[in-house]
Amino acid sequence: MLSLRTIARSVPRNFSRSIAVSRPAAFRPLSSVTKPSFIQSSWKQIGRPAYAAFSTARPLKESAAEGDPELIAKLEDELKHEKDSGLQDLEESVQNVQYVLQNNSWEVKDVPGEQEVSLIKKFGNEEIRVTFTIADLQNLTEEEEFDDQALADELNYQEGGHQPVNRGGNPSASSHPEDRVAPADRDVDELDRDIEPSFPARVNVTVEKPGNGALLIQTVAQDGLFQIEEVAYFPKSDLAHAATAEKDWARQSLYAGPPFENLDEDLQSFLERYLEERGVNAELANMIPDYIQVKEQKEYVRWLSNVKDFIKV
Repeated sequence: MLSLRTIARSVPRNFSRSIAVSRPAAFRPLSSVTKPSFIQSSWKQIGRPAYAAFSTARPLKESAAEGDPELIAKLEDELKHEKDSGLQDLEESVQNVQYVLQNNSWEVKDVPGEQEVSLIKKFGNEEIRVTFTIADLQNLTEEEEFDDQALADELNYQEGGHQPVNRGGNPSASSHPEDRVAPADRDVDELDRDIEPSFPARVNVTVEKPGNGALLIQTVAQDGLFQIEEVAYFPKSDLAHAATAEKDWARQSLYAGPPFENLDEDLQSFLERYLEERGVNAELANMIPDYIQVKEQKEYVRWLSNVKDFIKV
């Protein structure tokens, strides 16, 4: 599901200041420029071709484009807006991130300006590394949300034909929106109604043992769950990270195991418990989407500032 901050950015905002743009004076036509005179030698032949005269004067420095002041003003307006209200809109997410990190032993590797974030901890002789990226939030589009709504509308249409349908399946029922909701659903606590499904975040979990290689567990964190997609073993732990193209190529040539869903159900349960015992649990699965939204907001503010400073120079 799209972040409210992401949608809000697409809404245009009025300038908070007026902009005065100076326009350069009109250039004089070429015909009004005085041409230099040349003295020909008496021995110079009349048919000899003339050569262009070159000036050693320095050319005038080009002025800034007319649109630059307006662009700078808009960037400053957007930057002020995001600083004033950006993180305030994500206050609940900030509190959740701070709570989880303060009450657990995760070491955070978060470099300003980079998309990837790593959480690292020790578990016995193992090193647990959880890696995710803000690109998952940036890649979401409103089209995906509209597609979900279109699918829901199509299902309702197929269920009841052209007439609105309530939970009882009676096409002749009232067309009021509340009639489409079962009475049991109307009694849900208001707090539960405010809980929105989170967006899917791809999370890689590596478990390393000195001299014994590493496991790479590829998951998707969403709605408080880690959905495991694949569990791969690498005899060399550096292959689990594949920081270079060469190592990534070497990793792709190795057998990574079957899709997780094809494993025996009991084996799936034991692997899920394996992660939970190492702190890769529901609490962390709820925190990671919040961390991504907070991180993306900070990077967006930094990006606005960098672009503004570049254009002003």
